[in-house]
Amino acid sequence: MIQRFRYKFIALSTSALVFVILTIVGSLCAFTYYRAHKEIQSVLTILVNNDGQIPRKGVQADSYNQPQFSREGLHQYRYFTVITSQDNKISEIQDDQIATISPHDARIMTNRVIKKKIKTGQIYYHGVTYAYKTRQTRGQQVIVFLDETLLMARTRSLMHTGLILGLVVLVLYTIVLTLYSKRAIQPIIQAEQRQKEFITNASHELKTPLTVISANNEMQEIIGGENEWTTSTRQQVERLTKLINNLVSLARMQEQPTTTMVPVDVSKVAREAAGSFKSVISAGQKQFKVKIKDGLVVSADENYLRELINILLDNANKYCDPNGEVDLTVAQASYGRNIVLRVANSYKDGQKIDVKKLFNRFYRVDESHTRGKKSGFGIGLSMAEYIVKMFKGKITAKYANGKLAFNVTLKEVGK
Repeated sequence: MIQRFRYKFIALSTSALVFVILTIVGSLCAFTYYRAHKEIQSVLTILVNNDGQIPRKGVQADSYNQPQFSREGLHQYRYFTVITSQDNKISEIQDDQIATISPHDARIMTNRVIKKKIKTGQIYYHGVTYAYKTRQTRGQQVIVFLDETLLMARTRSLMHTGLILGLVVLVLYTIVLTLYSKRAIQPIIQAEQRQKEFITNASHELKTPLTVISANNEMQEIIGGENEWTTSTRQQVERLTKLINNLVSLARMQEQPTTTMVPVDVSKVAREAAGSFKSVISAGQKQFKVKIKDGLVVSADENYLRELINILLDNANKYCDPNGEVDLTVAQASYGRNIVLRVANSYKDGQKIDVKKLFNRFYRVDESHTRGKKSGFGIGLSMAEYIVKMFKGKITAKYANGKLAFNVTLKEVGK
């Protein structure tokens, strides 16, 4: 249990860090891409407003978000300019700022832009992305093409660096957390250990006085005969003895690091459990409906599986309405290779139940803690949940149509 809690602690902490890293790196990448796109548009605007020429003076930023360019800084960009007439005929090509584009290439790219009829955008040519922008001026059209390769390469490099750093931080954090996680949860480990020791010690200390009380009560019945006081004493002794046994059983289950799983015929085990409860349920004027498909096999521990079914049937019988109905069903699930074990009982006051709390230790449906027919300790369902977890299955509770049902899903073993 402690080891599982430790793994959950590591997983939760690592997941939180992954979320933080993804948020930071994602924001950095998005901002970097936005700045690169903004820079491309700013350079194109400067060039197209100056007919494809670098202005004699640097360009000041219009706002904080706008990049600032010097005259020398603009020479780092690879671009070319095409000027066309009103009838879209090329009149001039300025390619002194780029070496990889020939006049023929410039004409092809210009014709593509003219056909697109979009003033600004991107065009792909020979595996290279060019951003372009057009401007109408003095009866002619100026089209500036800017090679994005260098700028976007820097942007991608920064993004990759951010991702690598984030991954390195995540790996280092996970290693350190794994090494020190046991120390971090040491108070929880100690508290859990003290709780187990307390349960074990208390059970031993309580058994002796309970044995003495039981013996004295039996002697009193022999001498003076059975009466309501001796009967009440015997019932309370039995209740306390059962409570102690349940607590010890739960503590022992949690102490076991692993449980050997073998193929178990759940159909057979369920029939045996149903047979032992048939007379008990019928004695309370309740109907007991059993529907079990033969030959269903799951991976489990047979003793714990039998205990699981007994707990659910005992709980159903205990909380079933007078003249109500208890159902036991074992069948294949409608999806996947799963087996569904379902135990349900009639319970008219089920609307008041918080089914999420049913598996909590010491939680009981009858919150008044009455000692009547429906008495219990709120430990059985907690034990059932723990057993199902050992089987790597799933247990859920649901109230519908006047019935409280517990559904256990276990993996079917291949035949």
